[in-house]
Amino acid sequence: MKILKLRERKNLSEQAAEWFSAKWGISADIYKESILKCNGANAVPQWYVAYQDGGIIGGLGVIENDFHSRTDLTPNVCAVYVDEEHRSKGIAGQLLKFVCNDMAEFGIDTLYLVTDHTAFYERYGWQFLCEVQCENERQKSRMYFIKTKN
Repeated sequence: MKILKLRERKNLSEQAAEWFSAKWGISADIYKESILKCNGANAVPQWYVAYQDGGIIGGLGVIENDFHSRTDLTPNVCAVYVDEEHRSKGIAGQLLKFVCNDMAEFGIDTLYLVTDHTAFYERYGWQFLCEVQCENERQKSRMYFIKTKN
């Protein structure tokens, strides 16, 4: 398994957009537009995939705001997903560590993440910050943060 930066693998843009769309139910065109904006000059947006045997098995992105009310808490890790048959192998942790290292190289020292999961992200060093209101959601979600540099 390799973790790939989609800014360096534009040939995977279509495949990645379709993969993220299938996982999250958001139009592939929206993902493709964001993925095509990835470059080495700007930290955000960025997209990453875990790639194995010619296919994507996991991925995540970094965007300005993951559809929540706290626009001051940016950038946000989003769309974290690992295919079910590849879970419990540390792939999500590897993706999260990889994105922290890459964002640190861009000079980003703090990342944020919105989730309904409890305890999952803590095992990878993320800390609960507050609850936030997300678009089209009745319940508030949990906001976590991590420092990218130790």
